[in-house]
Amino acid sequence: MMDAYRNLLENVRSGKLGIDEALLQLKKQPFVDIGLAKIDMHRSLRQGAREVIYGAGKSAAQINSILQVMQEKKALPVLITRLSPEKASEIRSAFPELDYREVARIGILGKVPEPDGNGTIAIITAGTSDIPVAEEAAVTAEVLGNKVERCYDAGVAGLHRLLAHMDTIMTAQAIVAIAGMEGALASVVGGLADCPVIAVPTSVGYGASLGGVSALLSMLNSCASGVSVVNIDNGFGAAYQASMINHAKIKEGK
Repeated sequence: MMDAYRNLLENVRSGKLGIDEALLQLKKQPFVDIGLAKIDMHRSLRQGAREVIYGAGKSAAQINSILQVMQEKKALPVLITRLSPEKASEIRSAFPELDYREVARIGILGKVPEPDGNGTIAIITAGTSDIPVAEEAAVTAEVLGNKVERCYDAGVAGLHRLLAHMDTIMTAQAIVAIAGMEGALASVVGGLADCPVIAVPTSVGYGASLGGVSALLSMLNSCASGVSVVNIDNGFGAAYQASMINHAKIKEGK
């Protein structure tokens, strides 16, 4: 692998290969196959963020095997989402430096970077019960290099609470609006903001909320322009999208 990199760099230095062509070749480099997983070591080069470990369904031993490779390859920090406290405790026996955020159900191995995005991502929840999903979004966004503003319990049941955050709403680069029940928060925020709004329906609510399906359908039917929707309780997916928006640069044509 190192010989291939050396030859690539020599070709760039000699002028046989252009910088853009070399970057394209690097983006196509292979993964690390450890049997139980194929670890994509060049995802950050291709997509701007490292591979994330989905903790649900994986044992602590499997996660440790993946973390060991990523640590050896200096592919840190790495996020482990949907990580239970029990698994986090087991992982800490091998990686004492693991930073576990219990509310967000996220483990972090490595130092959280300083924000380098274009602006701020606002994370807004309708109620306190939505905070676990919101914290998954907020912690994800921070590890991806974003400045985050949290505005919790600001739903339409008391609209004045949302209006108290107008400065944050009007200056954000992207907003993640998180709500269960009827999911009205996303439409209200979408009607106030001049940036993309990513709506996250949560499974919070009584029987007719159908485990978040009612909020999902309400958000999909939003009359506010600029609102997109991710799956139920998917704070990670919303934060990842918001981070891409916050790090977007104009691509120059050739």
